[in-house]
Amino acid sequence: MFKIRVIQSSSFPASKERLDQVQEIFRQSFPSLTYYADRLPSLLNDPVYHGYNSVLFVAERPLGRLDAFALFLYFPEIKFAFLDFIAVRPGIRGAGLGGALYEAVREYCHRIGAKGLFMEVQPDDPELTPEPQQLKESQQRIRFYEAYGVRPVWNTEYDYPVGDPPTHAYLLYDSLGKEKPLHRADAQQAVRMILTKRFGHVVTTKEVDRIVASFRDDPVQLRPARYRKQSPPAAEVRSHRLDNPYALVHSETHKVHHVPERGYVERPIRVEALLEVLQPLPFFTTLKTKHYGEKPILAVHDRDLVHYLQTVCAKLKEGRPVYPDTFPIRLPERKPKELAVQAGYYCIDSGTPLYKKGYVAAISAVDTALTAADEILAGRRMAYALCRPPGHHAGRKYFGGFCYFNNAAIAAQHLSRHAKVAVLDIDYHHGNGTQDIFYDRADVFTVSIHGHPDYAYPYFTGFEEETGTGAGLGHNLNLTGKPGTGEEAYLKLFQRALDRVLKAGTEILIVGLGYDILKGDPTGLFALKPETLRKMGQLLTSLNLPLLVVQEGGYNILNIRRGSVAFFKGIAEGLAVR
Repeated sequence: MFKIRVIQSSSFPASKERLDQVQEIFRQSFPSLTYYADRLPSLLNDPVYHGYNSVLFVAERPLGRLDAFALFLYFPEIKFAFLDFIAVRPGIRGAGLGGALYEAVREYCHRIGAKGLFMEVQPDDPELTPEPQQLKESQQRIRFYEAYGVRPVWNTEYDYPVGDPPTHAYLLYDSLGKEKPLHRADAQQAVRMILTKRFGHVVTTKEVDRIVASFRDDPVQLRPARYRKQSPPAAEVRSHRLDNPYALVHSETHKVHHVPERGYVERPIRVEALLEVLQPLPFFTTLKTKHYGEKPILAVHDRDLVHYLQTVCAKLKEGRPVYPDTFPIRLPERKPKELAVQAGYYCIDSGTPLYKKGYVAAISAVDTALTAADEILAGRRMAYALCRPPGHHAGRKYFGGFCYFNNAAIAAQHLSRHAKVAVLDIDYHHGNGTQDIFYDRADVFTVSIHGHPDYAYPYFTGFEEETGTGAGLGHNLNLTGKPGTGEEAYLKLFQRALDRVLKAGTEILIVGLGYDILKGDPTGLFALKPETLRKMGQLLTSLNLPLLVVQEGGYNILNIRRGSVAFFKGIAEGLAVR
């Protein structure tokens, strides 16, 4: 058994080991092209430089061994793709690996909206391929592609010998299940792009012009089937080889934390609304949470805080929440003896109740974030941790703002053992808890875009002069907006944040997502629309970083529905053009 995985960047923690194996197979399979194996990290990580997007598909066994790979190039400006290489580890035969990889490539093309897929093969004609073994392999390869309705482009000079020594190649075309013919203008545009961007080191400009001009038929002619009685129709693209690219992780346990009091807006319907609109989208794989225990929480939060929340919640009666109402201003080291009174010792506001099942739900939210984090470590491009209760207002020794444990910070701590992590908080309210936890650390860069503390909770933190302390000096950034901040002003702040994230050498980005930045939220004063979230999603994808999105605030249900769809569609659109 094997699983097809997609690798789009060598900076993903799990991708580095896989890429090493791909390079090994490449050098064994194409010993005359070992230099190209060395280029693979650059191809994946720097699409702007190369002029196309590169994607690796790997066939992976349960213990992490790779047995085959395919390298795929995509030219987003013309929406055509090119299959560069397919290779199986030497010594492995008859496992169906090549077919599985090709079907995965076709499925991926369909997913990103590619118009068609091209590839080169050695000609299956004896006069162009006189070496018997090469000829046999070429005939087998073209016979395989014919089963998908794929045939060589005919009546052109693409097989014109180029390079030193000169070599011949046939250009094959896969319409990806569409019966629509390949028009000359599209073919000429694609061929010029392939020859100049991919093969510009061996093909001269004069040769490119000659080959492109040789496409005279409209529509372009394909060679009749040679290995079948008649040319088969274009094979339908089947969606069965690839997992959906994004993980959506949630836990039903959040429902036990329901404070049905007037004015308490952090309600279970928030998660239910998100699941209702996101699960039908074609790019999410829904996963349940795993349990991680107390250790990851204690790596971030003070043991006394954790023990207090566990103890007091267990002692409360069902339906009888306790709200903090007395806060130590001058003598925080003096802790009251009564559990109910201690609420003001550990909490920063009077609006976050202690509830019978609050601790259980908070643990579940942490597990949700950690499960999603492990999906990132396993190579997932994006994972959405649908956490409830939220977490970014919970600091090392305190809770508040509807938050008990800091889900994003706990995930960042977990991931920081493997890569350089940044946390970008885009909730309307300052991520004071996340700042508190990492304020004196250099290994996790924290940035928060939020309403100015003069107008927005938690009021006493989030000023731009707060940049870190000790080893963490310069590793915390606060960007603030005034009431009524619209798209133009906000996206300028957002781009500043992204620039700093890249400058920090980030390898994994955690995004604290709050829909309370949208106009009409009962707790926020910005004037953003869902379209802004779509643009933000596109910009995040352009960073080419693994994204762990952790749910924070947002309390207008209509905004939650519209904003979430816009944001994740923006990420999906960004992936298609990266």
